[in-house]
Amino acid sequence: MSVEKKFVAEGISKALVNEYLADELERAGYGGMVMNRTPMGTQVTVYAEKPGMVIGKGGKLIRKITRDLDRKFHLDNPQIDVQDVGHGDLNGRVVANRLASSLERGWYFRKAGQSMMRRVMDAGALGCEIVISGKLTGPRSRTEKFISGYIKHSGKPAIDLVDKGYSIAVKKLGVIGCQVRIIPPEVRLPDDFRIEKIPEAPVVEEKKPARAPAPAVAQPVAAPAPEKKSDLDQLLESEPAPAPQNEAAKVEGIAEDAPLAEEKADSEPCAKEE
Repeated sequence: MSVEKKFVAEGISKALVNEYLADELERAGYGGMVMNRTPMGTQVTVYAEKPGMVIGKGGKLIRKITRDLDRKFHLDNPQIDVQDVGHGDLNGRVVANRLASSLERGWYFRKAGQSMMRRVMDAGALGCEIVISGKLTGPRSRTEKFISGYIKHSGKPAIDLVDKGYSIAVKKLGVIGCQVRIIPPEVRLPDDFRIEKIPEAPVVEEKKPARAPAPAVAQPVAAPAPEKKSDLDQLLESEPAPAPQNEAAKVEGIAEDAPLAEEKADSEPCAKEE
C-alpha cells in the first residue's frame, strides 16, 4: 500500500469510528474523540458530558465498544480512555447535538439558534457561528446563519483553533443540518496584539563632588542671663536685718545698772547730812 492510500485509509477509519461513537454515546453527551497509535496499540480518548454513562453499569458498555472497535473496524488492540468534556457550552459537538435535539422537539429554528448562540457567548467564548440548513419553514430548503463575536474562516488558525461540531435533526419534512463553530476563551489568535506601556526608567541624579567644610569661627560666649528671683526671695531681701544679739545684750545691761534719776537725788542729801 502506498503512503497516500495509507493516510486515506486511516482518515476513513477515524471518520467511521467517530460516527459509530456518536450514535452509541448520544445520550451520554458525546463531545468528540482523539485517536492515537502507540506501540502498545490504539489509544482512543472519548470526551463526554457524562463519563459514567459511557462506562455503563459494571463497565458493560465500554467493553462492548472496545469489542466492536476490534472486530468491526480492525483496530490494533484498542484501549478506550473516557474524559469529561468540561464546559459543555464551549464544545462544538455538544452544542450541535443540543441544537439538533431542540429542533426535533419542535423549537422554531430562529429561537433555537439564538438561544444556543447566547449560551455559548455567555460561557466566555470569543466567537460563535451557527449554520442551520434544510427545509426550515417550507418545501424549499434554505440556510440561516447566526454569528456573534469573532470567527476565523481561513488559514491555519481556522483549522487548529476553531472547535467545530456537526449534527443532524430528522424531521417530517426532511433532514436539517446543524453546524457549529466556536473559538474558546483561552485561545490566543495570531492577529491579537496588545500595546503595553513601557515603564519609565528612574532618573538618576548626578553626584556632585563634596566640598571641604569651612573652618569653624570661634564665637564669643554670651554671659549667662541672671536668674529671675521669685517674689518670696525679693520680699525677704527687702526686710531690715535684725540687730546683733551681743549689742542688744549690752544695751540691756547698761539700762539695768544705771540708777534712776530720783534714786540719785534721794541718795545725795543723805550723804550731806552725815
